[in-house]
Amino acid sequence: MKRYLWLIAFFALSALLLTGCNQKPLPEERFDSFIQDWEKQDFEKVFEQFSSDVKANVQKDEFEERFTKIYNDIDVQNLKINFKAPEEEVKPNDKDEVVFPYELSMETVAGPIEFKEQVTLVLEEKDEEKKWAIRWRPSMFFPDMVEGDGIGISISSPTRGEILDRNGVPLAENGIVYEIGLVPQDLGEEKDKTIATVAELLKITPESIEKALNASWVQPDYFVPIKRLSLQEQELATQVTQLNGVLSKKVESRVYPFNEATAHLIGYIGTVTAEDLKNLEEKGYSPNDVVGKKGLEMVLEDRLRGEKGAKVYIKKANDAGEVILAEKKPTDGETITLAIDIDVQLITYDQLKGGAGAAAAIHPLTGETLALVSSPSFDPNAFVLGISTEEWNRLNEDPLKPLINRFGATYAPGSAFKPITSGIALENHVITPETTIDVKGKEWKKDSSWGGYSITRVTDPGKPVNLKDAFVYSDNIYFAQAALGIGGETFEAELKEYGFGEPFPFEYPLYESKVSKKGLSSDILIADTGYGQGQLEMSPVHLASSYTPLLNSGNLIKPRLVLDGSETEVWKRNVISPETAQLILGHLVQVIEDPNGTARDAKIDSIKLAGKTGTAELKTSKDEDGKENGWFVAVNTDNPRLLVAMLMEDVKNGSHDVIPKVKAVFESVLK
Repeated sequence: MKRYLWLIAFFALSALLLTGCNQKPLPEERFDSFIQDWEKQDFEKVFEQFSSDVKANVQKDEFEERFTKIYNDIDVQNLKINFKAPEEEVKPNDKDEVVFPYELSMETVAGPIEFKEQVTLVLEEKDEEKKWAIRWRPSMFFPDMVEGDGIGISISSPTRGEILDRNGVPLAENGIVYEIGLVPQDLGEEKDKTIATVAELLKITPESIEKALNASWVQPDYFVPIKRLSLQEQELATQVTQLNGVLSKKVESRVYPFNEATAHLIGYIGTVTAEDLKNLEEKGYSPNDVVGKKGLEMVLEDRLRGEKGAKVYIKKANDAGEVILAEKKPTDGETITLAIDIDVQLITYDQLKGGAGAAAAIHPLTGETLALVSSPSFDPNAFVLGISTEEWNRLNEDPLKPLINRFGATYAPGSAFKPITSGIALENHVITPETTIDVKGKEWKKDSSWGGYSITRVTDPGKPVNLKDAFVYSDNIYFAQAALGIGGETFEAELKEYGFGEPFPFEYPLYESKVSKKGLSSDILIADTGYGQGQLEMSPVHLASSYTPLLNSGNLIKPRLVLDGSETEVWKRNVISPETAQLILGHLVQVIEDPNGTARDAKIDSIKLAGKTGTAELKTSKDEDGKENGWFVAVNTDNPRLLVAMLMEDVKNGSHDVIPKVKAVFESVLK
């Protein structure tokens, strides 16, 4: 029985094999196979399926290299060849040929290419076996392409979007600069002397000029660019072009009209480096592109850069013109309007200029950011035009570190933090407005467990101190005791409601504000945190925002840097009650209005202000002599429209060094 079954299987298999051997090759199957390799862009296998007459006229290696490069250059994606095989058997003509229609579609860097074409297959015999082969021609790959034609691609750059202030004043614009260059054949016999003089005037090295002149593309009559100058440097441009062979022309360039005053905020652009390309090449950047290197130019890069345009075309042989296959126009970058008011920015920067510090000015009711200042600063135009080695070294060696963005950093807020402590203490019923402390002298400690450590206050009023007095005198002991009453766990939880320990919701990246490294784990740390010391750190923007609940019925307003038509947004709702907000705001008015107030020097007759001073000690022990940072936060209370938080580093008189500067901002802006 088993033998009988085996014989049946043997004869069935033999019959199947004989049927397969006698089956005629089908041209549609060959074309289907060809399509599979074509869609994979496997041009080696594509070539193998060509007819013998095509192979005789087309070099295999040349074909593979050429079309692999073309497809890569124009970035062919989603190549699809739609071929519907005939339902009935196709009979070849008298030349053993069949013709099939097909449709091709593909995505390229310039957009889609779609066309209809026909393919000719020819039945050829080789080694006594007949096979169908593809009679290839260039128009199968690209419409209207014939032998001798080429494929061209041109890339068109978009116009970078500008950055404007709230009133439409350009903060980063596409302007004009001088480009200084040399014409080699016109340098004359004193070429070396001219190069040395040019280098000295433009503050570049003779070697950099020589390198430019020796570039492979340079011809004797070419203009060789070596340096760009702003239009404000017209005198220098005129002076240097008096030399033989030195010319200037006006070219387009990114320009920052307000120089140092907006440098850290706006930043600057620069040419893409090899390092940049590792991360940016996938986004379509190439070595000659520019990219935001710092500030909002970097943060908003994707919106500002726009999208390149491209054109893919057939370059007809013998310069007979071109046939456009696909074209995509460039899309210009977005022009972005900030909430920044350049007048407020300039006034605020002018107050900090020359020292180390930072400031944030916001609208207290809307959160719109009116100014963001960091000092000292730098001229961003120098980086676009080509910064000299001398200038670069000066910036890096400056002990005040002008390249550091201070408004994005975090600092101990000192006593400017006390409104937050008081709000938390009042909401948790730890204190009332009438709660007093009666401490003799300027020092206090909880008990002997603190050892030699104690809390120090600046003034001993000589009387019991309530909440209003604690604000007026900026009494550290009062707020330290309030913090201890709140307790570390509750204090930390409440501070999270103010946004501590989470990313700050702002269009410009800022460091997160933090309460402590490992939690409020000791009474001393809790007490120090209560008056803005300990390990507490806040950015100037966050500190300014933390005062907005006082003017918005207890809601913490989300700050806004970009004006996009969106409504005012609450970041943290009901951090304190409306009653608590009104109470604290009134006490902050007294900090300025009361003759004993720490900010009495900020009083302006025609402008009612509320504010809080702060001095943060930068030392690790009580006995150490350390530097101090001064703070002052103030807001106008009648028709509130300006809230300023200003920091000055290494102050000699604490917050008293900051008060007149903030006062000057209010006088200039509101008067």
